[in-house]
Amino acid sequence: MKLSAKKYRKHQLLQQKSVLILIIVALALFCLYSCAATETQNRQHGQIKPLYKWNGDYPLTQLFRLPAGQQELSFGYISDIETFLPIWRIFMPTEILPSVDFTKNFIVFIRDTKFYNQKYILTIKLEETTAEILAMETMSTIPLEDKVAMAMAVIPRTGITYIKYGAEIIKATE
Repeated sequence: MKLSAKKYRKHQLLQQKSVLILIIVALALFCLYSCAATETQNRQHGQIKPLYKWNGDYPLTQLFRLPAGQQELSFGYISDIETFLPIWRIFMPTEILPSVDFTKNFIVFIRDTKFYNQKYILTIKLEETTAEILAMETMSTIPLEDKVAMAMAVIPRTGITYIKYGAEIIKATE
């Protein structure tokens, strides 16, 4: 049976659409499988999705409330409710205190120490026992005057000995 040129092109187009749909479905299934596999894999290497994230302004006059040895750094971590409570009340005064189990988690924070730049924690990359904070920020040259833009995230503490942000690394002692 011979097909006319018009019917042949129509048939060819239908076949191409079918192949394209199969490729899209295969890619979607692959992506779904990859996401599911990432969540269940051993955390020796990979990414840690923060349990909660916040960003906002923090007064420069209250930096002394950050954990000892971390007030001058561009990042750090909070490992107990006694430290977190006054920081939260200043950082998010109108928000309800989130429930964080500090026996299983801690809170990492980042900020700019020179300019007022909004910060957003995207994810945490885990290599061996080092949790590297991956973030995004605005780029301004507005000097710090009375407040600093800060971002926080709750992450599981299991297996984390060091925290890295940029080129700096600190030891997570507790």
